[in-house]
Amino acid sequence: MAKALAEERIPARMPTAAYEKVAEAAQAVGATLNQFLVQSALEKATAILERERVITLSTASAQTLFNLMDNPPEPNERLKSAMKRRKTLSCP
Repeated sequence: MAKALAEERIPARMPTAAYEKVAEAAQAVGATLNQFLVQSALEKATAILERERVITLSTASAQTLFNLMDNPPEPNERLKSAMKRRKTLSCP
């Protein structure tokens, strides 16, 4: 039976100047090149995912949203029509 790997490899090629800069930065913080690359990539991935997943609203916008959630408007004709179409399409 094959044993599952606990780690994955990502081969990467970069220009020599970029490699030298990354290696110098890793050395400056006392990390191996691999540790530095993994930590940097993880920090960047976390920042991107947070930016994509979190909605930031001003106080006024948040208040408007909460007010609409607490007091939703009556459905208009377009919404009623869409709800009927959905019901006929999703029910057997």
